[in-house]
This record gives sequence, structure tokens and C-alpha cells, in this order.
Amino acid sequence: MSKRKAQPVVATGVAGLDEILRGGLPASNLYMLQGAPGAGKTTAALQFLRAGVEAGERCIYVSLSQTAAELKSIALSHGWTLDGIRIEELSASDAVNGAADQTIFQTAELRLDETRQAIELAIEEHKPHRLVYDSLLEIRLITGDTPRFRRELLGFKAFLAQRKVVALLLDTQTNEAASNGEEVEGIAHGVIRFDKSLQDYGSVRRRIEVSKMRGVPIADGYHDMAIREGEGVVVFPRIVPGEAVDSRKPQLIKSGVDALDDMFGGGQESGTTTLVIGQSGTGKSTMASLYSTAALKRGETVALFLFEERLETFFRRSEGLGMDLRQFHKDGQLIIRDFNPNEISPGEFAQIAQSIVKDFKTRVVVIDSFTGYLNSLPHRDKAVRDIQSLLKYLARSGVLTMLIVAQHGLLGQNVGIDVDVSFLGDTVLLLRIMEDDGRLRRNITVVKKRHGPHDLNVHELLIESDGVKVVPFNPLPTP
Repeated sequence: MSKRKAQPVVATGVAGLDEILRGGLPASNLYMLQGAPGAGKTTAALQFLRAGVEAGERCIYVSLSQTAAELKSIALSHGWTLDGIRIEELSASDAVNGAADQTIFQTAELRLDETRQAIELAIEEHKPHRLVYDSLLEIRLITGDTPRFRRELLGFKAFLAQRKVVALLLDTQTNEAASNGEEVEGIAHGVIRFDKSLQDYGSVRRRIEVSKMRGVPIADGYHDMAIREGEGVVVFPRIVPGEAVDSRKPQLIKSGVDALDDMFGGGQESGTTTLVIGQSGTGKSTMASLYSTAALKRGETVALFLFEERLETFFRRSEGLGMDLRQFHKDGQLIIRDFNPNEISPGEFAQIAQSIVKDFKTRVVVIDSFTGYLNSLPHRDKAVRDIQSLLKYLARSGVLTMLIVAQHGLLGQNVGIDVDVSFLGDTVLLLRIMEDDGRLRRNITVVKKRHGPHDLNVHELLIESDGVKVVPFNPLPTP
């Protein structure tokens, strides 16, 4: 049986979108790029044409809604030039000035004919490989009714197909345009939608969806995206856990404190997730520093993602316990990312974590704190599902992941977030503070471990200047 030949594709100029499309857009077809004003359509269209120029292709931007000066301004904001891109600046109302002088008010048919002729003339003259048509909203307004608009698009599609042009048609979504969306989508070979929503607090959230793509097994659903100065549209495809495969046998990850390792039956296992839960001051971040230091001393790479604690605070706290991590950071063995939670989407965070694990063969990942990360997001229940995909990917990559989760109140009360996260952990390490005869004492307990035996006894956690110790918990004798 012969193997099916791969369909030729063209790069979109947006790496993340090409990943979603399994390589790019199928060649010689017409595509729709839909979205509200300001969603990023024009920027993505310029990236599409710039990718064509880099490939040695002829490219043309037909603009009915923006001037050449506006397009150059958008490109300049990213440090780009439009060299190699032919800009045809037309007007849907008076595309051919000579004909316009014949009457004071042009009919819709005359304006539509003039616009079509001007576009076809530009294509015949320049013979482009790639074309951007901006935008369909103007044509929709001229035609006035759906059947005529549909016939116009079908004719334009046939015209482009005969010349093997890959065309990207921009469609500005308005309430009026949305009613005609179904007809447009039926004509196009593929439809890509840009979504832009304003949250109650923080920056605008942007997402992309490939709602239709014939003949391509796309990664469907929403994917986070952003518009970055100097980069343009950046897409963060959702994590696919099945892509990660670690052929190594699970290994025991040691903390460097024998008594703590004994509580886990000899150590924690690679390819698992540990929730470190406790109130403020119980030693949650200290546990993260402890495992990070032990892994670094073994020569492994560690990734630390900070969402609450400042980098300098992390270093000083660790140094106060005899754990000097600055040099590991300078040497690149300890990779630290300090985030502003309001400025990063779940998709972008997942992509950053995935890239670090791939590029640096990371063995231990710490998220400190997971509570701060979730509390910064408007839809925390959805964020938990996103992080679950990331955790599965890390597990299948053989990574030990530690999630620092803040608890308030006594045991059994919530952990500072209104969604259940306990199912995320293969192991749960509970830290508490209790008052005993006028002084505070830290307790540590392994309350859950899916793989292998563990110690259910309560131990005392001692955090002192010479390091961390775990000892049996002995109540103070009563007088």
C-alpha cells in the first residue's frame, strides 16, 4: 500500500499558528481571517506576506480599508519594513476615477464592478504568489445582500484558484457581519478567528481558533496569543501531553535530608507532581529550595517559576538556611523566571515551561506559588484544566513538579482558592503551625502518595540557620 503524499503547505509567518496547522496553510487556497477591530488581523497578515518575501515569493496587499501609510506605520511599530510587498491602495467607493465622474452617485453595481476590476488588474499585473485582501467588510457593505455577496466571493475564489494564489481575506467582525459568517465560511478553504476580550482587571486576553481547515488534522479549540512589539502576533499552542515520552525508569528524587526522604519511602519519584500545602510561615518555599539545592548538587537542571516572591528575596531566604543558589543561577543550571501574573496567560506559561524542559533537560520544576498564579486569572477553573495538561506533559517527561499552595485556616478549610486542586497532586505534603506551651512548632506530614509506601506520622520541621531538619514530633512534657 502506497504512502499518502504530504500536501504542500506555506508558512503563515506565525510559528505557533504553523504548529497548530501541522506545518502551515495548504497551498493555492483561499482563507478567512476573522476578528474584531484591534484583534491583530492586519499584523498577522503582514507577517504572512513577510514570510512569503523571505521565501522569494511575490506578495501583494490589496487594501480597501487602510492606507499605505497606516500599513507602513504598523510595520514600523515592530521594526519591520514592507520591502518586497506590493501595496495596492483602493477605495471601494471610487476605485476607477474616470467612471466615477460619470455620475454624482454611483450605484452599488458600478462601485462593485470598479472595485473588482481594479483588484483583478493588480493581480494580473503583479502575478503574486500570496495575497492579502483587506477587508471583506467593505465589499459586504457595497453588495448589500447575502446572495450577491456570496456570488462575488465565489467568483473571486475561482479567479485566484486559476492563478494558484494563496489568499488571506481579512473580515472585520461586526454585529452585521456576524449574520453573514456562515456563508463566508462555506466558501473559504479555512477559517481562522482572532478573539479579543477585556477582563475585569488586567490586560486584554487574546486567543486564536482555527475553526475550519479542510484536509488538515488541526489542533482545534482556543489557543492563547499575544501581540508583542518587534514580534507581532505570537501564538501559544495548547500543550499536548502525549507528545512527551520519557524512556527512563522512574527515579527516586532525594531532598538531602534523610529523615524527610524516609517519610516518602526513600524519596519522591520522578514523573510525579507534589502539592506542598501550608499556611504562611510553615516552610513551603523552604521545601522547594531544599529539593532544588539537592538536585543542583547532583548536577541536574532545575526550573523555578516565581509568581509572588521576588528573586532577591528567594536568594536571601535560601542563603539564610545555608543554601547558596546564586552561583547555580549564574551558571545557567538553575533557571528562574519571575512573572507578573497579570501579564501572562495560561497558554504562554505552559509554552515557556515546556520549552525550558525540552531545551535544558530539566529534572525538577517548582511553581511558587500556584495559589498566586491562579488568583491572578479571571477563570481559575479553566486555568486548572490548562495546568493539568502541562503537569501531564511534565510527568511524561520524567520531571518532578512541586506546586506551592497557600492554605489559610485550620486543616480541612480551603487553600485560598475557590477550586479544587488536590486531584493535581500525586503526592501531598502538608505543613502546619501549632502552639505548644507558649511557642510555635512546625509540623510536617505526608498525607498522600500514589506510588509506594509513605509515613503517615506527624513529624516536626526545624528550619534553622544551619539548615533544615525533620525529627519525630514529641509533645512537650506537662509540668
